[in-house]
Amino acid sequence: QVQLVESGGGSVQAGGSLRLSCAASGLTFSHYTMAWFRQASGKEREFVAAMSWSSGYTNYAGSVKGRFTISRDNTENTVYLQMSSLKPEDTAVYYCAASARQAIFTSPDRWDYWGQGTQVTVSS
Repeated sequence: QVQLVESGGGSVQAGGSLRLSCAASGLTFSHYTMAWFRQASGKEREFVAAMSWSSGYTNYAGSVKGRFTISRDNTENTVYLQMSSLKPEDTAVYYCAASARQAIFTSPDRWDYWGQGTQVTVSS
């Protein structure tokens, strides 16, 4: 049974930083492309960042490029999202996702497994 468990969310003031973690189990982690999505209240789930199997390719949403960094540790079966210079508009539930496809898709329906989400709240 595949499980993705996010942690590291919380409340922070604008300009602050947070690091999210997603621990994966029940899959061959090094064979999965990993991503972060987010969903603000009343809005659709949106792509944030993704990293390919071998960490050789990353993709970021324009709204977070230069502020967020995705990384992964295939020995720990964990993917991270380092978030800096946070803005109130970054407030959302952040979800970890896994895909057996090598390509990175920004549409949520192309991802195979999801975590339960972790809340990030940025106050002004």
